[in-house]
Amino acid sequence: PIFGVDMEGMVTEWNRKAADMLGYTQDETIGQAFVQNFIQPEDRKSVQVVLQRAMAGDETANYKLPLMSKHGNLYSVLLNATTRRDSKGKIVGVVGVGQDITEQDAANAESKRIADDLMRLIETANAPIFGIDKQGRVTEWNVKASNLLGFTKRETIGRSLVDNFITEEFKHSVNSVLRAALAGKETANFEFPLFTKRGERKAILLNATTRRGADGEITGVIGVGQDITQIREITSDQERIADDLSRLIETANAPIFGVDLNGMVNEWNRKAADMLGYTKGETMGKNLVQNFIQPENRDSVESVLTSAMAGEEGAN
Repeated sequence: PIFGVDMEGMVTEWNRKAADMLGYTQDETIGQAFVQNFIQPEDRKSVQVVLQRAMAGDETANYKLPLMSKHGNLYSVLLNATTRRDSKGKIVGVVGVGQDITEQDAANAESKRIADDLMRLIETANAPIFGIDKQGRVTEWNVKASNLLGFTKRETIGRSLVDNFITEEFKHSVNSVLRAALAGKETANFEFPLFTKRGERKAILLNATTRRGADGEITGVIGVGQDITQIREITSDQERIADDLSRLIETANAPIFGVDLNGMVNEWNRKAADMLGYTKGETMGKNLVQNFIQPENRDSVESVLTSAMAGEEGAN
């Protein structure tokens, strides 16, 4: 769309594209005050300034001009306001050459909405989430990360993640995971410790995802973590109990053996070895009844073991 105005702001040019887009014919616009008749009240002051500057010889490029059509449709036009001169060089008005960017604006608005939704999701997620740029500096640090580790967003943004928030013994492995993601190779379920501001150790299970710009170029990494500290504490307790049980079985002052559901030996403690003369190496994986029970007792022992495997324990 192209339009022109004289020094009084009256329309002198109105091309076919302007007519098609806005619904006003040339006859309806020529001689009419451009700002008063075709610009929305809230935009009139800024448009008037642009036109007045052009009338003074100060041209404006890429001014975003909102225009309302005759039928109530709002268009976004990127306007170049150019000074118009006569044959003697005298300024006689302004020519506005515009580009319809309505669809582009709508696409940009949708992209912004999606980006805003993503930012809210990151910020409010019930999982620690951080982001780094290509230099490894923190660009994202959500509320959960702040609550979990005690460092506020202000304390982390712009600082090297690995240098400032990863313990010495894990710096190399974490840096390798992040560098791989920066090269497009993402990592799932990488476990590493983070220490809080107060020095408490937190076990984190991390998914490192490559972050890309609109053109597909890699711009950084997003790390989505899961705090598995309690799970690790429970697992550690279970391992400790299992170790304690194994030591108890091994050092008990009574012969203790175990079999699996196929009757194969899977436990044979020191006392059993001392009493019967078979070492653990000689018994493990062998059928207890067939190899270590006298033939006349095998049926009865087999019956006892079968009952125990069905949950019916036997004593004495």
